[in-house]
Amino acid sequence: MGRFSDYFTRELGRRQVWLFFLIAILVYVLPLILADYPYIDDNWRSLSAGTAWADQGRLFTQLLYNALTFSDGAPNIFPLPLLIASLAMASALTRLTFHYWPQPTIAGCLVVLPLWYNPFFLQNLSYQYDGAGMVFSVVAVVYAISFEHPSRNLRWLVPAFLIALGLGLYQVSFNVFLGLCCVEVLRAAQDNVNWEQWRDRVGGRIAQALLGALIYAVSAYPFTNQSRTLLLNWAASPWLQVSTNISRVLEKVLLLFHGGFAWVFAGLLLCAIAGGVQVGAHIWQRRDSGAKKCLIGLASLLTLPMVMLLVSGMALFFRDFNEGARTLMGFAVLLVLLFYLSHVALVRLHPRLPLLLVVPLLAMLSLSYAYGRVLTVQKTFAASALASLQHDIASHHQLRDAKRIYLSVTYSDHWLRGAAGSFKQMPVLHYLLNIDFFVLAENLPGVGITNVVAEKERRNATRVGYRGYPAWVDSQFYRIYLMGDYGFIVMKEPSPIDSIRW
Repeated sequence: MGRFSDYFTRELGRRQVWLFFLIAILVYVLPLILADYPYIDDNWRSLSAGTAWADQGRLFTQLLYNALTFSDGAPNIFPLPLLIASLAMASALTRLTFHYWPQPTIAGCLVVLPLWYNPFFLQNLSYQYDGAGMVFSVVAVVYAISFEHPSRNLRWLVPAFLIALGLGLYQVSFNVFLGLCCVEVLRAAQDNVNWEQWRDRVGGRIAQALLGALIYAVSAYPFTNQSRTLLLNWAASPWLQVSTNISRVLEKVLLLFHGGFAWVFAGLLLCAIAGGVQVGAHIWQRRDSGAKKCLIGLASLLTLPMVMLLVSGMALFFRDFNEGARTLMGFAVLLVLLFYLSHVALVRLHPRLPLLLVVPLLAMLSLSYAYGRVLTVQKTFAASALASLQHDIASHHQLRDAKRIYLSVTYSDHWLRGAAGSFKQMPVLHYLLNIDFFVLAENLPGVGITNVVAEKERRNATRVGYRGYPAWVDSQFYRIYLMGDYGFIVMKEPSPIDSIRW
């Protein structure tokens, strides 16, 4: 028994750490692989083997898929890209662990694991196409933060190119790099790094970030559709807009802290506060002058609000603000910061106490499997709905032979009744799923129906439904109208989930 318990406190080799991360990563992503659900954009990409990433400023994602598929397009080869990205992520986390602790233990591995066990990252991983590119973007910035070399020029240039690569894969990964820089500030203070080294580290990180952004600006950014890069209107109360965006992000993040999750993270926060006090004590005991200690202390104190701001980060300042869970990659670094400070506090009490960090990780693993089940329910419901729609169109030759059938754009939070219980117990699941439509026009070619398209700005199908024309087909979830050679599919509003008696 003693030997078994010693396994959790003994030093681990690089191969053991890599194997630990590989297993942990695959266990976390397994429910999404098993669900095998084409998520939103996956439908049209799979239909046309399309890319269209370059005009989103993600040129390197496009090149990644060209390389993986040995083609000029992007045929669906899921889950191969995600499995390859998982291997790369295991290597990146291994490198980061040894960057933080030259002689790591299991507890040290737990500290950096939230970079993958980020609840909001589940939405990123849901994309069969985009998911792998987003993972590789995190891998790039983790390698950037952990790169070490005797040459000062290489210490600047290599991380800068890696940062540019991360931005070209998914721009939001820049928040992860900046957040990890904040963790570096705390690490340097905790490790009693002398003033000159601390100053050089901070200055070097700033230089890497600026140089990386510059390389991205002259490589992938010129291909970007300029409508996607518009910043806030600085003539119309920009800080009010930023505060509104922050409020919206906070509202979404709070969905996670429900039931037992609230207690788990409250305990994690208390441990982190204790660790923060110890870091402050280290700064106070430094032999530097008062001004230098104040500067280091202030920088360390600002890391928490800075990392909190980086949960959404750069997205807050864009006119087309996206509050989707996939943009909250910075939440992973907030967890790493809390885990690091908790480790500082717990290891001082007992070498085995940092193993308690496995509790919040298990909570996030539980959420992953609950989300996987919701995806499976969504897949079953969508397949049933698609079969019903295909049958109704194929069984009426007037609809089957129509020149065009327009599908109304109708959104509702009440389609997926089969997951009502999970949504009630874990409200964040509905936010992660982010699907409020019945079926997409891109789904129909998969069942042989090729004359259905989504309505455009004129909303012609929706207007037909409002005008009271007799329906050609009246189903439980939709009505189909026919006028001459054109059909119109209008979705019905389902009853709210809360009103259903179970």
